[in-house]
Amino acid sequence: MAIDIRHLRRISLHTTEFEESVDYYGGPWGLEIVDQSPTSACLRATGPEHHCLELHASGYNGIEHIGFGLPSMAAVEEAADEIDGQGIQLLSTPADLAGPGGGYGFRLADPEGRVIELSTMVEAVAPRSAGSSPTTLSHVVLNTVDIDAAHQWWCGVLGFRVSDWSEHQMVFLRCNTNHHSIAFNQAEWTSVNHIAYEVASLDAFMISLGRLRHDDHTPGWGPGRHEPGHNAFAYFVDPAGLVPEVTTDLEQVDESLWVPRVWRRIPELSDLWGTAGAPSPDIRGYMAGTPDPTADRR
Repeated sequence: MAIDIRHLRRISLHTTEFEESVDYYGGPWGLEIVDQSPTSACLRATGPEHHCLELHASGYNGIEHIGFGLPSMAAVEEAADEIDGQGIQLLSTPADLAGPGGGYGFRLADPEGRVIELSTMVEAVAPRSAGSSPTTLSHVVLNTVDIDAAHQWWCGVLGFRVSDWSEHQMVFLRCNTNHHSIAFNQAEWTSVNHIAYEVASLDAFMISLGRLRHDDHTPGWGPGRHEPGHNAFAYFVDPAGLVPEVTTDLEQVDESLWVPRVWRRIPELSDLWGTAGAPSPDIRGYMAGTPDPTADRR
């Protein structure tokens, strides 16, 4: 039985610069704070999702959990039964969720220790005017010590599908028609590479870059357009050293026709516009992140 994941709901992050990061994402980045305590905050985009970003004050940078949406309580329970039946230990069983936005769901961990929450019936919020602010969370790219094991687990257990490869360095996975909601990058250690936020149009993309520039935030790489996924990109560095991306126009997949492709890792394909150049050693260092101290390195 396939697990019916419909969309990427949220990313929850540990951050070493909590207050500064809340100000950054709730200010020039364009998100809106919907819940905050002295050590955690939830921020929404302009769509109906209660929040797309959680920040937690911590001594390290890394993922607290990645959340995905399922269509019903029955789908959540069926997913838990399917995963449990594969001999994978659940971190929690299906139940009402106590955090902001509520909902009904459960948690598990992938082989590298990343916590995944599958949920439904999360509180919706009224959409607000998008302008140049992020409309939703687009995708999360993860550094992995074993790209083959990682993508096989996410496809075999969670039902993701491979959209494309960037040689044998990156693999792009989808759970709906978006070219990718998750991607893996082969790396020396387990960490978060970057987190991408969708804006409504190419105009909104450029206006958002202008808004950030006026607040003295310039891209670490970009603007440009990737070939794998065909999305416009601009990567920044937040106050803690994590990498958020502004993106738009992500390629859409026709499931009946799609065949995964393998792209060469050459400058002409990493940036079709030729405006961004190669990523600098500095932005590559930020994308490498720091080893996740909670990662399971079995």
